Amino acid sequence: MKRDMNLIRLLLMRLEGEQEVDLDAYSENERIYHSALLIEANLVDGVIRKDAEGYPSGVASIRLTWKGHDFLDAARNESVWKKATGKVRSKGLSLTFDLLKELLTLTLRHEIGL
Repeated sequence: MKRDMNLIRLLLMRLEGEQEVDLDAYSENERIYHSALLIEANLVDGVIRKDAEGYPSGVASIRLTWKGHDFLDAARNESVWKKATGKVRSKGLSLTFDLLKELLTLTLRHEIGL
């Protein structure tokens, strides 16, 4: 399954609980897989349950980590998110997590005039 950074962002927002997030566009398997990625990336504290083949079959997400909060603080604003991800999509490129966080931070700095 391909990593979906939009789903990553939405899952973090949902776990933080500050706003209601609609995940209806994503299947249960996509949600579980991406929730497992969040735990593996240390953005979320939690537990991954795996099936016989080692594939995530369930997750228990407990809370955002410091790193998860930092990423979400950079990604929360819809305008900043669209500008940062739009630059990459317009060039037909894909993003690593670290590059996306850096783009979000630069876009946010530009937005506030730093």
